[in-house]
Amino acid sequence: MSVKNTSDGSFQLDVLASSKPVLVDFWAPWCGPCKMLTPVLEDLANELGDKLSIFKLNVDENPETATTQQVRSIPTLMIFQNGAPIATTVGAHPKSKLLDWINENI
Repeated sequence: MSVKNTSDGSFQLDVLASSKPVLVDFWAPWCGPCKMLTPVLEDLANELGDKLSIFKLNVDENPETATTQQVRSIPTLMIFQNGAPIATTVGAHPKSKLLDWINENI
């Protein structure tokens, strides 16, 4: 598995209609901490691909979804299950902390 991209146009299908939990990384290309998260999320996608999908949403290119989800800072990570957000964390975290956060929420 790998991290996929979603957009304002595909968020409903990719995330909200998913049958399994989805982690969404709200990010932007100019955000240093966002860039630091990319390899961590790739590792997590490979390890947890059977339990969780991971998507990235560029907030500069997709402001509608970022606004709807009340994203005020980036990186913001949100876990969605059954079409609703169930957990949110803001900032770049080490892989071990993200893994604990994911496991506590799915």
